Amino acid sequence: MIQSARARVLLVSVAAIASITVVACVVWILQKRSGYYTQERTAAPVETTRPSNSLPKVPAEALSAPPTSTPVTPPPPPPELSEVATNASPAPTPPDAAASLSLDPSYVGRLNLITPVAGVKPQQLLDTFRDARSEGRVHDAIDIPAAAGTPVLAAADGEIVKLFQSERGGTTIYQLSMDKKLIFYYAHLQRYADGLIVGKVVRQGEVIAYVGDTGNAGAGNYHLHFSVAIVRDPKRYWEGFNINPYPLLRK
Repeated sequence: MIQSARARVLLVSVAAIASITVVACVVWILQKRSGYYTQERTAAPVETTRPSNSLPKVPAEALSAPPTSTPVTPPPPPPELSEVATNASPAPTPPDAAASLSLDPSYVGRLNLITPVAGVKPQQLLDTFRDARSEGRVHDAIDIPAAAGTPVLAAADGEIVKLFQSERGGTTIYQLSMDKKLIFYYAHLQRYADGLIVGKVVRQGEVIAYVGDTGNAGAGNYHLHFSVAIVRDPKRYWEGFNINPYPLLRK
């Protein structure tokens, strides 16, 4: 009877120990899967801050290597002025550049211009170069009245560099002199002469257009707006220093 009781106690004890062992194993497995031991044993990295006055360490081979040069790409050239910009008065060149041409008696003396409107004599011309115009502008040209459709003549030999429809000037022509120093500007034209194209070299006295009232000339105010400008760069024909064509046509 006593042995039977002891056996029961022993069985109960073994069963209890087995249960505790199973529970412990289950708990250990769950903690392992959840990363409990990894988080506990792995220390978080310590973030260090480099002092502001410290420099990064440069490898010795980098110091001995010859410096490499990066090719420098030049900036793109500025775009040419828009057609609207050509409506404005030509930008004056510096006085020294203008004086070297406009005040040189030998240069001016060689200019032999003709009145650019057929049938108009030099003594009929009026000097309107300094006359005031709208928006505070100065005329910087002379007006030569004539009947509508009167032929406009090339004042000198030269190349046609631009045919342009301008808000102020209407139908216009830019002509470069043969020495590439002057631009002759004809405005308020009725139309161009047949066959006139950019790049054509015209001769003095050749018909290049016809008198009109286009642009801001005013309806029925038929005349030729004619100007002469000294240019530094023939490709920038709209920039120049205007000189008075009146004395050049009158001499």
